[in-house]
Amino acid sequence: MSEFWLISAPGDKENLQALERMNTVTSKSNLSNNTKFAIPDFKVGTLDSLVGLSDELGKLDTFAESLIKRMAQSVVEVMEDAKGKVQENLLANGGLKEKMKCLKIDLTSFVTHFEWDMAKYPAKQPLVSVVDTLTKQLAQIETDLKSRTAAYNTLKTNLENLEKKSRLITEDKEGGLFTVTLFRKVIDDFKTKAKENKFTVREFYYDEKEIKKEREEMTRLLSDKKQQYGPLLRWLKVNFSEAFIAWIHIKALRVFVESVLRYGLPVNFQAVLLQPHKKSSTKRLREVLNSVFRHLDEVAAASLLDASVEIPGLQLNNQDYFPYVYFHIDLSLLD
Repeated sequence: MSEFWLISAPGDKENLQALERMNTVTSKSNLSNNTKFAIPDFKVGTLDSLVGLSDELGKLDTFAESLIKRMAQSVVEVMEDAKGKVQENLLANGGLKEKMKCLKIDLTSFVTHFEWDMAKYPAKQPLVSVVDTLTKQLAQIETDLKSRTAAYNTLKTNLENLEKKSRLITEDKEGGLFTVTLFRKVIDDFKTKAKENKFTVREFYYDEKEIKKEREEMTRLLSDKKQQYGPLLRWLKVNFSEAFIAWIHIKALRVFVESVLRYGLPVNFQAVLLQPHKKSSTKRLREVLNSVFRHLDEVAAASLLDASVEIPGLQLNNQDYFPYVYFHIDLSLLD
């Protein structure tokens, strides 16, 4: 599966034992692959600032995921006849571990081998500065994406309009003017059908100069499209990778912030990445996690284990809140 669950629990002895129990049960029952997810120690600041960052990171997470999905779709649209090779162009360009520096690795491998990029996002900076860097980076990528794809799409549209056998020349409130190219043997039938549908047909007389002009325009547009194709695809590949890597760093930040807010100071928690083996096992996996970590929040665990239980004054969305910190990562970007 291309789905991951990023969770955390307090790092004290009792909860580390709980994590070991989780690993044992999920391994024996073949529910998921579990690996530790390393997150650096950040400058915490005040709890009030963390509450504000929690909201900001939630919005940034949504924006980043939306952006990489749009970029993935742009790769599909640009590649056109080579859509079968799209996935191999959606990579993380170079890993963070030294042995991966020169490699283009798949997204799953990047997530499972994640290491914080200290050079790009220094952990010694205040958290708000790190979030600001990520926000500006993604905003710039989105701005460039819009301008680059708009220019290419305009070119494609102009080319398609020239290639169409029937195309709209102009229109106003009363109607439109179209050109239609036909075989001679169907001209009379077309005129009859057009008249039945209240279209007025006027024959077009061949103009060598006009045809030559259109052919030259077609040649120019094809040349321009070919020239833009390579640079645009390369830009998409590089910046998709940059946006994706930023997105996973945002997930790491969300785990850090929520863990401090949930488990308190001093900072002491363990993050774990779970990859469910199959869709049918996710319900059982969730039950295991809720059982192992129910001591972290008995009230939430009770509502999760028994959906019929209504607790006055408590409003929980079972899909969002669990006794442990939880975030979802879905790499199905083209679905």
